[in-house]
Amino acid sequence: MELLGVEIRKRYGGLLAIFVVLCAVGGAVCESNYLIGLGSYDITGPAADVNMMGYANTEQTASGVHFRLRARSFVAAEPQGKRVVFVNLDACMASQLVKLKVIERLKARYGDLYTEKNVAISGIHTHAGPGGYLQYVVYIVTSLGFVRQSFDALVDGIEQSIIQAHQNLAPGSVFVNKGEILDAGVNRSPSAYLNNPAAERSKYKYDVDKEMTLLKFVDNQWGPVGSFNWFATHGTSMSRTNSLISGDNKGAAARFMEDWFEENGGRGAYSDDIDADEIPRRVSNIVYDRHANHHELLELAASFQSPPGTPATRSLSVARRVRGVLRQANKPRFVSAFCQSNCGDVSPNVLGAFCTDTGLPCDFNHSTCGGKNELCYGRGPGYPDEFESTRIIGERQFKKAVDLFNKASEQLTGKIEYRHTYIDFSQLEVTLPKKGGDSQVVKTCPAAMGFGFAAGTTDGPGAFDFRQGDDKGNPFWRLVRNVLKTPGKEQVDCQSPKPILLDTGEMKQPYDWAPAILPIQIFRIGQLIILSVPGEFTTMAGRRLRDAVKAELTSGGHGGNIHVVLAGLTNTYSQYITTFEEYEVQRYEGASTLYGPHTLSAYIQEFKKLAKALISDQPIAPGPQPPDLLDKQISLLTPVVMDATPAGVSFGDCSTDVPHNSTFKRGHDMVTVTFWSACPRNDLMTEGTFSLVEILHGKDSWVPVYDDDDFCLRFKWSRPSKFSTRSQATIEWRIPQSATPGVYRIRHFGASKNLVGSIRHFTGSSSAFVVA
Repeated sequence: MELLGVEIRKRYGGLLAIFVVLCAVGGAVCESNYLIGLGSYDITGPAADVNMMGYANTEQTASGVHFRLRARSFVAAEPQGKRVVFVNLDACMASQLVKLKVIERLKARYGDLYTEKNVAISGIHTHAGPGGYLQYVVYIVTSLGFVRQSFDALVDGIEQSIIQAHQNLAPGSVFVNKGEILDAGVNRSPSAYLNNPAAERSKYKYDVDKEMTLLKFVDNQWGPVGSFNWFATHGTSMSRTNSLISGDNKGAAARFMEDWFEENGGRGAYSDDIDADEIPRRVSNIVYDRHANHHELLELAASFQSPPGTPATRSLSVARRVRGVLRQANKPRFVSAFCQSNCGDVSPNVLGAFCTDTGLPCDFNHSTCGGKNELCYGRGPGYPDEFESTRIIGERQFKKAVDLFNKASEQLTGKIEYRHTYIDFSQLEVTLPKKGGDSQVVKTCPAAMGFGFAAGTTDGPGAFDFRQGDDKGNPFWRLVRNVLKTPGKEQVDCQSPKPILLDTGEMKQPYDWAPAILPIQIFRIGQLIILSVPGEFTTMAGRRLRDAVKAELTSGGHGGNIHVVLAGLTNTYSQYITTFEEYEVQRYEGASTLYGPHTLSAYIQEFKKLAKALISDQPIAPGPQPPDLLDKQISLLTPVVMDATPAGVSFGDCSTDVPHNSTFKRGHDMVTVTFWSACPRNDLMTEGTFSLVEILHGKDSWVPVYDDDDFCLRFKWSRPSKFSTRSQATIEWRIPQSATPGVYRIRHFGASKNLVGSIRHFTGSSSAFVVA
């Protein structure tokens, strides 16, 4: 019997004893209930100077916060059996090194309760989070190597979210529901998709998957405590020029749903005709409408002028967080995660791709404009405002999730199981069926990236003269490639028709450039099957894998009522997986399919083995252990030396305040305040906030209402030059229509570093102003 946890015994000892007896007496009662627990923790990381992960744009470095990032976890367990943990990260992808270190910590805390076999860590694929946390060279070149702060923020946050979920474990039920979202993703490589067999394409109505699968977690004592869903669309609503940390559309959807639930307790549906500014908030629960007239409010606001910046404690930023104030004592926080699936060729820029010079659609086959890829960009539904596109695509996912959540009625019942193994994808033999019942054996290849990779996508074009669909390459870039590594004939033949630009699998200096050993994993929770894959499957590649696993499970007598979801970018990252036919076209996704044309067939073969072991209750060999390269990491990111302000100015002083006697309109105006600040890398403000909006309660009591977690509030950090010791923080509040009329002020929290390395926290406030 696995460890149930001291926390469970303390809170639910009597109830659990009764539950276990019922399981022993009547199997039907036992099969419809699990132990469930959910957790969430801040993983925002460094909000300055660090290159963002996703677009590989060296100029895209963090300089503030759109909204904070989180790790969200659920644990599902049989009372006397096995358990699984699924962690969803507001990050570009999972990292092999991060998972290795998380498992080490969990082992030290819980023994063998949580291992690499029953823990899955997945990324939502936002392209607006700090990079530098993966261990292979090719993924950390643009971040100037390894970034310890990014890495530690993830490891710490994942561990803490799992600890919360473990401590919240209690008897409960899990429900599943499915539904379509028709307007949150389009295929960005349709010419590659069309190379799939016509007979296969005819089985599907759309060239991307439109289905969302949602789990609803219901605690026996507290009722609904969370939801996790899987839906395929890229985290690229925010562009390659954005510099604010953001969870993009999926991170936004998660914040919207968590606020929606806390605001109304999950009662009722989310209205389709709700005003665009009416993002769910809980402020109305703690702030009453002021009935004073406008003149009285102005007089009250005038009595609160901007004070000088003052020293503060680290805990003050945490204590003033809005959602910290609003949590109900002893009740688990509602956790909602919007997880990634087979998003490889799915773009959230649903208006299509257009040329920036002419406004005309891009070339269909190569996504170029006059032969140049740099001018072809996809447009989101809020074009040209990327923040609005992020909100719209996030809200579309959120609305569907609420609908599925409210209507979820199919309960998961049955065993919890898992299988996990490591595979060396650089030299795997794959048996392919042939017509007439024969078969042939092919092999995967050491990792390599094609010329089409450097062309980028319509979500983020590349540079120079690369283009998607290039199956030839060009002499100049071959010469450049050969300086790093000239691929041998065997590798060239293996990867064909991909022209190799970077032979990453055979590049070993100063350490491995790309992974060879990858994890694959299956979870079973009753009739739900989760396939954890370490990359970005295209739409059709994901369909083939799901169908193959489902056929294996049903042929083994598992039954037809199975829900199979694919969790992309999970446990580590190995770029893309296309079908054999899409690989032949060599658009971006095919050029980024590392292990050659038979990569997908390799995944299908190995996942069928996992599925067979699952249903036959047989063990699976662990496979070769991936390397731990932490000690080999190199970092070239300049550390913070010191912070300074002009003479006579304190950290936290307002450099640009709100105008005197200001009145701003709800749903219309933006308030902007600038403070003398310091580098955000001095303190990440984990579970705290850099920015805060407060409303006046009574005559002298300030109540927090908006912070770093709010879509309407943006924290922007800047310095006059790269090595300047002076910096400023600009806070922008776009006043939502739902804001309560009253007297407000804006605050900033930060931490400065002096020449000897001491960190000192500070805070500053704007003058008060009126919102009407």
